[in-house]
Amino acid sequence: MKVSRYPLALVATLAVSSLALTACGGSDGDDAEQKAPQKSTSINIKATDPAKLKQGGTMNWAIQTFATQWNIVEIDGLQAGPTEVMKSLMPSFWTSQANGEQIPNKAFLLDASTKTVKGKQVVTWHLNPKAKWSDGTPITWKDIAANTRALSGHDKAFKVTSTVGFDQVADVKKGKDDYEAVMTFDKPFADWKGMFNSAANQPLYPAKYVSDAKGFNTAYVNKIPVTGNAFKVGSIDKSAKTVTVVADPKWWGDKPKLDKIVFHAMDQASMPGAFANGEVDYFDIGGDASAFKQASKVAAGEIREAGGPNYRQFTFNGQSDKLKDPKVRHALFMATDRATIAKSDLKGLGWKPSTLDNHLLVDNQKGYQNNAGELGKYDPKAAGKLLDEAGWKLSGKIRKKDGKELSLRFVIPSGTPASTNEGSMLTQMYQQIGVKLQVQTVPTNDFFDKYITPGDFDITPYTLLGTPFAASGSTNIYAAKGGNNTARIGSKKLDDLLIAASTNAADPAGALKQTNQADAEAWQVAGVLPLYQRPDIAAINKKLANMGALGMTDPVYERIGFLK
Repeated sequence: MKVSRYPLALVATLAVSSLALTACGGSDGDDAEQKAPQKSTSINIKATDPAKLKQGGTMNWAIQTFATQWNIVEIDGLQAGPTEVMKSLMPSFWTSQANGEQIPNKAFLLDASTKTVKGKQVVTWHLNPKAKWSDGTPITWKDIAANTRALSGHDKAFKVTSTVGFDQVADVKKGKDDYEAVMTFDKPFADWKGMFNSAANQPLYPAKYVSDAKGFNTAYVNKIPVTGNAFKVGSIDKSAKTVTVVADPKWWGDKPKLDKIVFHAMDQASMPGAFANGEVDYFDIGGDASAFKQASKVAAGEIREAGGPNYRQFTFNGQSDKLKDPKVRHALFMATDRATIAKSDLKGLGWKPSTLDNHLLVDNQKGYQNNAGELGKYDPKAAGKLLDEAGWKLSGKIRKKDGKELSLRFVIPSGTPASTNEGSMLTQMYQQIGVKLQVQTVPTNDFFDKYITPGDFDITPYTLLGTPFAASGSTNIYAAKGGNNTARIGSKKLDDLLIAASTNAADPAGALKQTNQADAEAWQVAGVLPLYQRPDIAAINKKLANMGALGMTDPVYERIGFLK
């Protein structure tokens, strides 16, 4: 489950974060009463004063991917399972509220402010002197400087997921002491609060391990050497695919309510059974109607729902020989009946199926508009005409060009019912226009690392998980050289519009307009086809509080606990 970017958010505070990629999906199930998607600002976590919770206990948390790379700001590390683990272990300077507001996490950041000095944006960070890494090293301005240099993109040896914002920093200097960092930007960056922010998938890492490219790329491969949060590593079991994190007795903040959290990596299809058997206390149902039905019957559990800023999509590999021509990709967009796919994927979840016609905003967000044009309409006849123009002529039932068949590989992860469902439907849809689709199922743990990231696919489905940030949070997915641009295509126009929107701090309305202009260009580039907004649905032990359907927030791990 890749966690990349999350392209949906508050445009008034566009983001630096990367979208998160996840292989999670859904399946058909019994019809339920349908309701419109809830607001993306909603949250359902059984919010409870930690003082009223039991002290101690173990939470078992199901994740879909067991990592080899635990540096989640490194290009191979930004996956949903590893990200959930590392957010419990690494510093985040900010806490994201349900409405997307960012407030300082006082355990690490006492305060931060921005001002203009001699025409330059200057952000001053005041760190908590009590904050330390697990090896006892204080967290100081040097960590901010080292992370900023690593993520700037200036040294291509650092394999980073996203450089947005960091590439605009001129320098980071020591302030009045080691706990004050003064950051000067070459040009304004509206989403500076997305820096060193877990909600933007960019927690802080120790300077010791990110100051050089070798350390950045390899220090957290198959190990987690140093942490810095309320929990620390207890054990990593590669055979069982579990990571156990335990409350750190040296933690200087509010005492965690739980003794430990055990993250269990497993196929999505195995999670409902594990939940029913009491083996896990929490898993993300996402769009899986079968899992929803099964989890709803668990007496010790409950379903918590919120409107997520997330969406289901198909990615088209623009470097694939048969997909390099944009006319071919445009044709395939128009040959995809997104409404039927949405209805099928969301059946049994009680959510109203509707297509999503914007890459950067979901349809209940301020500024959302349909920028898809003809490419968003299901029109097999027009699709066939475009393929004719591209030189792919019908020869019997299959289109051919230069003696080659228009045959494409649809690569999906194992154990994800939605992907299997989508492959079946898309095969029939493309058959109508003379395109052969071959569905290839690969192991979940190999899906991104061995197929999607290296580009060994033609088309693939997964979910993009949103953050509280929009345009800048999407740059790693849609910029031509974005770290998680698995479509491998883009345009200078799209890059310029994304940058303009994320730097337009003084004019939120103008930034919103630029965000929609960027989306319109993303449709023409045709690397990602949005399908539908994905609901945020969690199955959870009913006695667990301060966790569940998170919306645009992130869990505060030390506040999670069991009711007395």
